[in-house]
Amino acid sequence: MASAATLLGDVFGFDGFRPGQEEIVDAVAMGENALAIMPTGGGKSLCFQLPALIRDGVTVVISPLIALMRDQVRALQEAGVQAGALTSGNTPEETDAVWEALERRELKLLYIAPERLAAGSSIGMLRRIGVSLIAVDEAHCVSQWGHDFRPDYLRIGELRRALDVPLAAFTATADAETQVEIIEKLFDGVQPRTFLRGFDRPNIHLAFAAKNGPRAQILNFAAARKGQSGIVYCGTRAKTETLAQALREAGHAAIHYHGGMEAEDRRIAERRFQQEDGLIVAATVAFGMGVDKPDIRWVAHADLPKSIEAYYQEIGRAGRDGAPAETLTLFGPDDIKLRRSQIDEGLAPPERRMADHARLNALLGLAEALECRRKTLLGYFGEAEVTCGKCDLCDQPAEVFDGTIAVRKALSAMLRTEEWFGAGHLIDILLGIETDKIRQRGHDSLPTYGVGKEYSKPQWQAVFRQMMGHDLVRPDPDRYGALRMTDAALPILRNEAQITLRKDTIKAAAARRPAVKSMVSEEDAPLLSALKAKRRALAEAAKVPAYVIFPDRTLIEMAERRPADLDKMAQVNGVGAKKLEKFGSAFLEVINGEAEAVHPSRRKLAGHTAGTIYDQLLAVQAELARGRDGTDKPLSCSASQLAKVAQLRPDDDAGLERLLGDRKAERFGPAFLDVLRAAG
Repeated sequence: MASAATLLGDVFGFDGFRPGQEEIVDAVAMGENALAIMPTGGGKSLCFQLPALIRDGVTVVISPLIALMRDQVRALQEAGVQAGALTSGNTPEETDAVWEALERRELKLLYIAPERLAAGSSIGMLRRIGVSLIAVDEAHCVSQWGHDFRPDYLRIGELRRALDVPLAAFTATADAETQVEIIEKLFDGVQPRTFLRGFDRPNIHLAFAAKNGPRAQILNFAAARKGQSGIVYCGTRAKTETLAQALREAGHAAIHYHGGMEAEDRRIAERRFQQEDGLIVAATVAFGMGVDKPDIRWVAHADLPKSIEAYYQEIGRAGRDGAPAETLTLFGPDDIKLRRSQIDEGLAPPERRMADHARLNALLGLAEALECRRKTLLGYFGEAEVTCGKCDLCDQPAEVFDGTIAVRKALSAMLRTEEWFGAGHLIDILLGIETDKIRQRGHDSLPTYGVGKEYSKPQWQAVFRQMMGHDLVRPDPDRYGALRMTDAALPILRNEAQITLRKDTIKAAAARRPAVKSMVSEEDAPLLSALKAKRRALAEAAKVPAYVIFPDRTLIEMAERRPADLDKMAQVNGVGAKKLEKFGSAFLEVINGEAEAVHPSRRKLAGHTAGTIYDQLLAVQAELARGRDGTDKPLSCSASQLAKVAQLRPDDDAGLERLLGDRKAERFGPAFLDVLRAAG
């Protein structure tokens, strides 16, 4: 068999190895178990493809990415290597060809998705074809602490034991916790030969910007790079379509891609992006993780990614050929709220949610960094020696200022309104604006009323966004997104700590054109949405247009005034006696029912004893949110946690701690157990 160096030139056409590749290739070819953590674009695939040609038998490559498997198989076949893939994206003819090649013992590399391991026949099939090596791409997917957990990856360890062959695992992103779990799950805790090749991609320029007309920001970024291949990652499927259309109207070759498209349409989009120069794809994260296109010159995020690992993976699509590439990531307060609520509303255990919040915090710290972004990014992955010069903050250092007084004013406004409001109402208080809501609640008599007139409304919005970025405040999903303080905010509120903020974002906000006025304020928007949902349900049941139930202006007034009973509901414009009798109670239930009464976790318990217990737990929690004397740090359980307690009814402190975590169990445990015992 030819040597690795000979095959490198003859088959792959390379003059030499990239840094770090050769020793990994040698170890894998010799049959050592190996874990290699290499930056995207560092040549991971060669580190298992080349040993596959050196070793006898078939190398099975497990990858979660169908597009990547197809691309690599195509490239290998063009290089004269017998390779095939068994994926759900195959045509019947392609699958038949793979099976025939396996039966003839001609195939050197077989790519399969992890889901195929769930089929009981898979291990028998792999035994029969003479597997000599297992290669696992995107190995971080095995980690439940990672950003892209795939349950089927947990079967790979079983496969390795059954076949009794060496395993080589590869990933571009794995922090210390994830590395430990990879070793435990894939190698049964036995330390493999480990190669850590660093995370730096020095050819990629990093940049972040606060959203300020985000569509125009993306279009301007693309216009400055016209004719270059790029990816715009979007947070929703709908946005991929509208943004691709806007790019086409601006004269770019652009397509969209998301998981809701037909399989054939997705394949066409992937093929076009691979083959056409200068094509832009506006896509959800369903695209790109498996696109092995070397000359993507830029990646933009129209919305904030979900974690720092996801961000690193996604920008890693750019500049895989080593030539200069650029990135831009836009972010705003709505992004942060969305990501926080996705974590809080998830069904993960408390420790996982805490880890997810920490990963999001790391990304927000990168977004609001005060110095070199590369230093912040690589510091997260444990690299201390960083040379940059290729990020927006190295190009132009951020202006900073002591933001302690401004932040303390904002926190004080939150505290004095008992953390029941969003940024919009809090800013109105700080600016001393006389709104109906402020007058009705007496907030014009608060000491913080009018103390923030040194800033405009957009500037205060920038301050609140940075406070979320520093994880001083978080939206509470159980209070329609009202802001609550975290433990990190308390030392600043007490004047025991200071905080530095970026001045450039405050300056930019001062020059910002006011946005189009929304129908209601920020904190009333979720309630208005709930009222509209109730109206739609009633209208569909009665087979009448929605406005016949109540027009928009009536729902807006309900959301703003929040009537507490039928008497106050009767004072809302558009609510006559007949409609009050017919619909009043239904809309009052939406407005005044506990937030959890319309929460999916609570709705599932309707009609069951657990629903009554849930309501009692909720009431107890409200009394103890700041401890028994009302002065402790704020704490609350998510709706899904309360639902689990109500359903499972743990009968001791240990059981509660497993569901809630130690801090919440300490705060609420005795009172919760009293409720559960009283319920029998």
